[in-house]
Amino acid sequence: MQERAPWLFSLKPLTLLVISTLFCLSSPHEMGPVAWAGSSDKPRTLSIQGSKQSHVRGTPASLAPVTIRNVRATTSPEKIRLVLDLDRHATVIEQRAVDASQVVIALPDAWLSQAAQRRTLDGTIPSPFMVTQITPQAVAVSLPRTSFQSYRQFLLSDPPRLVIDVTLPLEQDLSPASVPPEAPKRVISTAAQPFAPRTKGYTTIVIDPGHGGKDPGARGVRKTEEKDITLKVGLQLRKLLSKQPGVRVLMTRDHDVFVELEERARFANNHEADLFVSIHVNSHPSRTVKGIEIYHFGEAKDQRALEVAARENGTPISNTGVGWEYLVADLLTTKKIEESLELAWNAKAAMVAQMNGHYDIDDHGVKTAPFYVLRFTSMPSILAEIAYISNPSEEELLHKPVFVQDVAQSLYQGIVAFLSAGKSDIR
Repeated sequence: MQERAPWLFSLKPLTLLVISTLFCLSSPHEMGPVAWAGSSDKPRTLSIQGSKQSHVRGTPASLAPVTIRNVRATTSPEKIRLVLDLDRHATVIEQRAVDASQVVIALPDAWLSQAAQRRTLDGTIPSPFMVTQITPQAVAVSLPRTSFQSYRQFLLSDPPRLVIDVTLPLEQDLSPASVPPEAPKRVISTAAQPFAPRTKGYTTIVIDPGHGGKDPGARGVRKTEEKDITLKVGLQLRKLLSKQPGVRVLMTRDHDVFVELEERARFANNHEADLFVSIHVNSHPSRTVKGIEIYHFGEAKDQRALEVAARENGTPISNTGVGWEYLVADLLTTKKIEESLELAWNAKAAMVAQMNGHYDIDDHGVKTAPFYVLRFTSMPSILAEIAYISNPSEEELLHKPVFVQDVAQSLYQGIVAFLSAGKSDIR
């Protein structure tokens, strides 16, 4: 990559993390008690007042994760208090969905004890809370924004615990007498989705030819530039998809122009796209490596996937990997992640089926990696690496119009198969 794209967290319009500087809890600070039933805990640290603030508090974790020993709740007609009992002080960080649909309060270096895990499954945790062990060493508490008027979270000491207070909407009453027996199970099985179905009679697909303009992307031995190939495939794919009834096709670029990664994601979101397909050409230090692979957003499972994402993002590998905070963010986009995986498999299967009879295709499968455009688009999204420009034989194929057409046709078949299976609602 010749141009460095913005770092994942440097873009104000799309920033999810609201993180302040970590500080130690060595100097307790008294606060008044919370005035409602069952609120005998007395805060001894700084707290978050209301939902407009977001602070990080806690001491740096030791080598072992913090253990959440127990999870308990107290309810009143107006408020709910959730308490996570800890074995020592912890770091707490908040995230918000881009569309403000959900708040996630995360403990990045923590795990649920067996007793706490049972509590998450036996109905102890009331609506609107959902407690999840998102990685072996990270726990998250999610709150749909429509489920409360305000909230605050703070850490207490002696004994250590995280307290989350929620003020309920005026019409909602979650006192024990009014909560249906099945309500806790409903909370466990569902999560707020990142988008609601939209009433429209067409499907919008955004095609994203990678790189462009001053950013040539990867280069082959014959000086072939990735940006030119991705544009050719994108234009062919648009032509094919445009013939489908009820489908609107848009492109992040339709000529040789540089478009920031942020603008690509914003373009798809602003046009309320239903699908996002980013087209790229791969590269590898070894010229013998060739083939196709399809990505959807997630944690890189191997070093190679991380290297590909770093190259396409234009970021150093050290700044590219998915940490616990990305996985917390994925709680906000459950439906998108599931449908992206389905779309990726459909696209990969179509490429292998359509092209294997004509070309010697190496199938590298469906992978996850932290690509910027996949993370910050709010619809099912994939990134297709259609060939290796570093491989001399595949670079030669990329110059042949029939190969470009076959790649576009394969992607088209995968998208149509995905839509025909009803995997994505027309929003």
